[in-house]
Amino acid sequence: MQKKRILVAVLNWGLGHATRCIPIINELQLNGFEVFIASDGAALELLKKEFLSITTFELPSYNISYSKHASSFKWKLFTETPGILKAIRLERKAIINLITEHDFTGIISDNRFGCRHIDITSVFITHQLNVLSGNTTYLSSRIHQKYISKFDECWIPDIPGKHNLSGVMGHAKETPKNVKYIGPLSRFNKSPQQKQYDYAAILSGPEPQRTMLEEKLLISFQNSDQKIILVRGIMTEKTISSKNKNLEIKNYLTSIALQEVILSSDVIICRSGYSSIMDLAKLEKKAYLIPTPGQYEQQYLADFFLKQGIAPFCQQEDFKLSKLEELKSFSGFSSLDFSVNFRDVFALFKGK
Repeated sequence: MQKKRILVAVLNWGLGHATRCIPIINELQLNGFEVFIASDGAALELLKKEFLSITTFELPSYNISYSKHASSFKWKLFTETPGILKAIRLERKAIINLITEHDFTGIISDNRFGCRHIDITSVFITHQLNVLSGNTTYLSSRIHQKYISKFDECWIPDIPGKHNLSGVMGHAKETPKNVKYIGPLSRFNKSPQQKQYDYAAILSGPEPQRTMLEEKLLISFQNSDQKIILVRGIMTEKTISSKNKNLEIKNYLTSIALQEVILSSDVIICRSGYSSIMDLAKLEKKAYLIPTPGQYEQQYLADFFLKQGIAPFCQQEDFKLSKLEELKSFSGFSSLDFSVNFRDVFALFKGK
């Protein structure tokens, strides 16, 4: 009997969407599905490295990039909207062709709006029922919810109730009927690890802000006598180095290697992106957060965990090594007590 085939389509916007799909792909395989992967850019390259034996396809790129200035972030995204809408139309055509060629049973789309089909069970993964965008939050949330309603199910990688990781983003006043909370998604597992580093700085997210934070951190670390590792989060062979022998620099680490680095570090310095937050909670780490300038979602999450006494943060331009002294007053992240049966979650793929 042929295995049911599932296409996992992932948005290439930083590496977070790709990394949080890794546990979904693993669970699909454990539950007897044949998995195919579709994405583009760095996200596709990461998933190819993680799953060497899985067939992959390249989808049209949304070509999302950030402004250099926080104040123009929303305008920059607005000017890119026509290109994003064109990419959605093109990926709809690509999905029709892929379904014809490979006879998929279902599609799981992590924030790729065009990756669905009326005749195929289609699932959308997002942590944002409410899309925070300042004074346009109501409009952006309604547009997002309209897209979500076109899918058979929407999986939120969080838990229901007040004690959660996504706050108002993943919890609407009225939960849509097709929404299912599947618990936080992390590719990592906690295990005892001997200390290697005082600080691990893990970069992610689109350019140019990734590079701007990297440059800021390299300056901050140049004279430190602390043991530090910087993981740049870029899929390239070209390396950089530092005169500071206490600073180790890596372009990219596979899941197992990155897990070891995080577990063997006292403090994690990273963006307050939701995928990073889920990883920190799974591994129960202390963290210093630096939200991407102008990105309302990351600013909200940083403030959300500051108010709970879990993690401090500062704006990118304000970071300096002495800021890490603030960590003494914060508890760090803890794992949420929530379990999910993926056999039940995947039951909708039995037939439409």
